[in-house]
Amino acid sequence: MGRPARMQESGEAAEARDARWSAWMAATQRGDAVAYEKLLHELLPYVRRFVRRRVFDPALLEDVVQNVFLSLHRARHSYRPERPFSPWLRAIARNAVTDQLRFRGRRRERELPLDGAGVAEPAVAPVEPGDDRLSAELETALAQLPASQREAVTLIHLEGLSVAEAALRAGVSRSALKVRAHRGYRALRRRLEAGEDG
Repeated sequence: MGRPARMQESGEAAEARDARWSAWMAATQRGDAVAYEKLLHELLPYVRRFVRRRVFDPALLEDVVQNVFLSLHRARHSYRPERPFSPWLRAIARNAVTDQLRFRGRRRERELPLDGAGVAEPAVAPVEPGDDRLSAELETALAQLPASQREAVTLIHLEGLSVAEAALRAGVSRSALKVRAHRGYRALRRRLEAGEDG
């Protein structure tokens, strides 16, 4: 008997909360900034819990929560006070989650996986600091690379700079530098292997 009573109280509390949110949104639509501030303050933990059950990446979580509030702000004029507030809010939150996941999926399709295993290892052993000598084969293969690839390989492999430092020196993004280095390493390996066969 105790369990249904608690569930009933929870349902009543949810109804009271929904009525409060609905009243605040109606006041917001009439220009009441204080009601809007109260509404947003009370919605924040609710929206976070809702999004956290669907988005498992902590870095992405806050982005989605912010998008929910931006969408709510843009759509506030569309809320109809005679309707329950929570389903309207949950629809906005679900759309924000879906939009973010679609965006990430499309972005993942366009990007090359260049972190860690995606970047090919250099075709030759690293040059020790202070050792300016390169084999004739490596010098020739390096000279045949396009300038952007040669620069990336030289900065990372020969000068020993980090990707961040090399990108800064080359004046490009880290991901662009990784792409150049990856292509350069691949081309070097092909040229060096072709030289060994010949």
